[in-house]
Amino acid sequence: MPSRLFCLLQTLLPHQLLSRGVYLLTRLPLSGLTTLMIRGFVRRYHIDLSDAAYPDPAHYRTFNQFFTRALRPGTRRIDASPHSVACPVDGTVSAAGPIDNNQLFQAKGHHYSLGALLGDPALASRFTNGHFATLYLSPRDYHRVHMPVSGQLATTVHVPGRLFSVNDAAVQHIPGLFARNERLVALFDSEAGPIAVILVGALFVSGIETVWDGAQPHRLFRTPLRRDYPAISAPQLTRGDELGRFNMGSTVIVLFGAGHVTLDPTLRAGQTVRMGQQLAQFVPTPDHEHRH
Repeated sequence: MPSRLFCLLQTLLPHQLLSRGVYLLTRLPLSGLTTLMIRGFVRRYHIDLSDAAYPDPAHYRTFNQFFTRALRPGTRRIDASPHSVACPVDGTVSAAGPIDNNQLFQAKGHHYSLGALLGDPALASRFTNGHFATLYLSPRDYHRVHMPVSGQLATTVHVPGRLFSVNDAAVQHIPGLFARNERLVALFDSEAGPIAVILVGALFVSGIETVWDGAQPHRLFRTPLRRDYPAISAPQLTRGDELGRFNMGSTVIVLFGAGHVTLDPTLRAGQTVRMGQQLAQFVPTPDHEHRH
């Protein structure tokens, strides 16, 4: 099958080198050439710029400025329910459901380990028997990531890894894909209990940035880097606040602790979602979860 061959070829590619080259190229101010590239990209992926803060492709000095474009105020509404978990991105649901026996569903025939995904098995207990949602960002989507609920940053883990594509073909044929790619895990103590927002890098699109720490350097051939944030100084974000962005896009996985949320019953694989719409409802708790 062509998709199987595509995935096989990816195992032979120098992922980090290729992605680093694209990372640098998308930051070059190429004047009129940049505008031509953006216009071609818009046509190729049928991108609607009507909700962009700056809809004119000529506004952007670099391709990355266009790719990480902001939206006009008011174009995304956060669900008004006080106990609503907001979808953090524009994208497509790849999978969603319970975390069963510390395994997450990837695609038919493929599951992967919660501990491996988090890059630190000690953190897995926070989400045992909880729920997850995997959200794919295509090239046409808005590429900023927002807070699903209000919370305080507790821990980040920057996990080194490969940079396989995360499109449908790769998800179907590459085992453990999301636990193999480079990713940034952000764990929050929130009004909905423990929650993790995981930004997964991909081929050509591995640039990850957060609002509290800026652009994340690649961690090639290194162990995961864990950072715990003292409660007195940890960043606090409100539901709907920008959390980070993909300097070119990929996939976001959201994890919820056991007994804290009920996923929206209409949520299904292949569904198009928009930032701010209801992803789940959470059970109110009087206090945030204690840090571990």
